[in-house]
Amino acid sequence: MKKNICFVAIFLVMGVLAGCGVGRQVSEAKTFGDCKYDIASVDSVYLAGIDVREFKNIRGFGDLDLARYPGLAMGLLRKNVPLDLRVNVDITNPTKKRAAINQLEYKVLLSDSEIFNGYLSQLIEVLPGTGSTRVPVRLKANAYQLLNDNNTRDQFVNMILSLTGRSDAKPTKFTVKVRPTLDVAGKQINYPGYITFEKEITSQMISGSR
Repeated sequence: MKKNICFVAIFLVMGVLAGCGVGRQVSEAKTFGDCKYDIASVDSVYLAGIDVREFKNIRGFGDLDLARYPGLAMGLLRKNVPLDLRVNVDITNPTKKRAAINQLEYKVLLSDSEIFNGYLSQLIEVLPGTGSTRVPVRLKANAYQLLNDNNTRDQFVNMILSLTGRSDAKPTKFTVKVRPTLDVAGKQINYPGYITFEKEITSQMISGSR
């Protein structure tokens, strides 16, 4: 009888501790909603495997000599033009609480058209009063539809020109949506709604290489 009572007591204690752990995770994820987000820089930008800095001297997509870029020509033919870049996001925690998650869903829009989406699965911790925490995010997409659509072609080409580092390129505005997610007992719990911020991508933000 005593053994049974001890087992029940231990089970109850473990349950309370587990509940506290889940509550802490939820609280730390909710703190991300109070954090501030900014795109600090963009680097390692490749279109169909080509460093976009090679396009620095063109004025528009029509100026491209596809014979010089067979990978891009093949991508257009196959309707698969890979766009690959790294965005460095700075997160600042203005609260007095720790912000931490293990997974972050993201969406990036250009002219109201979603061009990137995915999940960043890693521990992201942002402590209060410690300045910004930089989180590199690798973005990948098929750019064919953006080039083929009259509503997005000009904005996309302008974005590429901005990413080449051209000083006279017009800034391109990204709308970024992020949502912290939690994995609790094998079930995914999503933050209610998306945290949305906008950022103009300028030539001054382009740096580095792969």
